[in-house]
Amino acid sequence: MTRPVTRPLLSRFSAPQLIALSFAVTILLGGLLLSLPPAHAAGQTVGLLDALFMATSALCVTGLALFDLDTFSLGGQLVLLLLIQVGGLGIITFGTVFAFLAHRRLAFSERTRLTQQVSAFNVNSVMGLIRNIFLYTAVAELLGAVLLALRFVPQFGWGRGLYASVYHSVMAFNNAGFPFFHGGLMNYTRDPLVSLTVAGLVILGGMGFLVQLNVIAHLHSPRQNRLLVHSKIALVTMTALLLLGTVFIAVFEWNNPATLGPLPTGDKLLASFFQSVVPRTAGFNSLDYELMRPATLLLTVALMFIGANSGGTGGGIKTGTVYVMLASAWSMVRGRAETVAFERRIPQETVLRALTVTLLSALLVNVAFLLLLAMNTSPRLDFLHLFFETVSAFGTVGLSMNATPDTNDAQRVLLTLLMFLGRLGPLTFAVAVGGRPRPQDVSYPPERDILIG
Repeated sequence: MTRPVTRPLLSRFSAPQLIALSFAVTILLGGLLLSLPPAHAAGQTVGLLDALFMATSALCVTGLALFDLDTFSLGGQLVLLLLIQVGGLGIITFGTVFAFLAHRRLAFSERTRLTQQVSAFNVNSVMGLIRNIFLYTAVAELLGAVLLALRFVPQFGWGRGLYASVYHSVMAFNNAGFPFFHGGLMNYTRDPLVSLTVAGLVILGGMGFLVQLNVIAHLHSPRQNRLLVHSKIALVTMTALLLLGTVFIAVFEWNNPATLGPLPTGDKLLASFFQSVVPRTAGFNSLDYELMRPATLLLTVALMFIGANSGGTGGGIKTGTVYVMLASAWSMVRGRAETVAFERRIPQETVLRALTVTLLSALLVNVAFLLLLAMNTSPRLDFLHLFFETVSAFGTVGLSMNATPDTNDAQRVLLTLLMFLGRLGPLTFAVAVGGRPRPQDVSYPPERDILIG
């Protein structure tokens, strides 16, 4: 008599389901740790609901905070820092490293899950990619900490200075933005060392590991390692958004007496560039967003919604999604049946995926914003405050118009869920809930009489 073959528990989950489950379990564990008294500073208390909010914000590398960092003890702060590092690199990526340490061979299904986590294109190259991710991350964060230590150590001494340097380096590279200092980095608005180091780490982390490694390989051996179309799209879109953001923020805020107005020209450009970088889901700020003009805030909302590149530590709908949609629209306007980018045809499936991600994301943001408005009990939080907060939570950005502490419990639960969905991505979550795709048995005839536009 043969025994029925039993499948391992984890193998019963699809890749999106496993990723969602991993994040949910880690958030619960992190929230429980942050709610314990040893995680709190003397005289401070953090309830379970608020602890879950902070754990979600950390693991989803968002940066929206209900409390100053000093509310937590050193142990609590280290829990937050660990959650951010785990969330930035990916829980399943960490599991891969532990598997390497145990010298265990990974099954093809496990490598497939890892492929989805890091947005790799070749399943066979995932293991080398993961090793390079960890090496690159360690080097980038170490270099960032050394540069920041040149400023923070003379100001705060070796202990607090080195801690602040490591903290900001890890936060910036992982595109999180929990404020270490009260007011964020507004005391360093005119400091090029701090501003450019943090901005550089944010750009590197949000660029996407595949793009970084592809660029490095291309620079080392251009003939053998060509730039992928994905890398070209990411670099072009990222550069365009940074330049346009810098120019428009400078124009909108140039004479604003509460932001750029009092600064000399060089510092205005530095601050404008920094504020153009951080909506890529970083969350740091060197200017007070509550004092900015509505045009700047609307531009920032758009940048937060777009977010970073695929495969990086940032959120949003991703730059590749925006590029594919614009390229598809441009092809249609010119009467072309196919979408082309850098002399390569973009498959129709990719175009539909980009449109689906954007539509689901916009729907999620609008529904969440409507609910936040309906739940609002604070007279200080108006339409713009809550819209900014909604997009910041979805894009896992962490920027705020100082609205987060004024939200009520119901709004915090909704923002927690929104950060979770924003980190997973609406399409990933939809696939996770919907289960495995089923083959279509019937093919229906096309209908060409539907009017659009």
